[in-house]
Amino acid sequence: MADPAALRDLALDIARAVAPELRRLAGVVDVSGTKTTVTDLVTEVDRWSEEQIVERILDARPNDSVLGEEGTGVDGTSGVRWVVDPIDGTTDFVYGHPGFSVSIGVEVDGRPAAGVVVDPLLQDEFCAAVGHGTTRNGRPVRVNQVDDLSSALVATGFGYDPGRRRRQAEALVAVIGNVRDIRRCGGAATDLASVSCGRVDAYFERGLNPWDCAAGILLVTEASGAVSLFRTTQSPTALPIAVTWEEASLNWSDDIVVVAAPPDLIEPFGELLYEAGALSGPRLRPFDCSALRSRRR
Repeated sequence: MADPAALRDLALDIARAVAPELRRLAGVVDVSGTKTTVTDLVTEVDRWSEEQIVERILDARPNDSVLGEEGTGVDGTSGVRWVVDPIDGTTDFVYGHPGFSVSIGVEVDGRPAAGVVVDPLLQDEFCAAVGHGTTRNGRPVRVNQVDDLSSALVATGFGYDPGRRRRQAEALVAVIGNVRDIRRCGGAATDLASVSCGRVDAYFERGLNPWDCAAGILLVTEASGAVSLFRTTQSPTALPIAVTWEEASLNWSDDIVVVAAPPDLIEPFGELLYEAGALSGPRLRPFDCSALRSRRR
């Protein structure tokens, strides 16, 4: 059986191997293309980083599966799957702006088992393994113990589609008046790492991919935080459906919303997001918070 701590340590070694080159090239590399929209950037360094990471994974564990943002899809037989974002926050990387990271999550039999997020510019290393807690540069960290929305510093991100960005901005207007403030820190992996160490109190975002959050979700939960995943619909009358990581992974789509917060804040935060339209359309009937409560650790 795969040891989560050993998987974490291997993931950290691999992320460390590519981080110096990313630090050297940040802000000086050219954009080589776009993906979903003109704002969804990709560089040759993204591809190089993924190639290096995947090569090291398969050298160490040739029977494992790998899913990478830049197209890697390796089917293994071990029950272990690596979910890789070689540069989470490519726009920040292109501009040399802090907020990009290397994100490596590891699943065992479909469940998150280990995760590493490394920030090459700030040289921050966040690591987690199931049952072993979360560390930042080798020191244990925990989420902030906040239970009042008005005292919560909230991070979020925006999708690449212009229409979705407008809807996200509209929801944010309703959120910002009920929290301490809003931060746009960088990629999803950086934001989730920030929740895990108390650099922000909570985070939400719609439209992520598995590689954006596979590592970061475990960082939060192993730091005594709570994470809820919701599948939304286009119907303004439909309530969001709470799903597990395993359920989401079977049919991942851009209607997934990731919500992370301290345990005492996850329920009121989820209610606020629903009221604001961040989880679905306008509120027409009471929101059942039992799904949020069931996700508490």
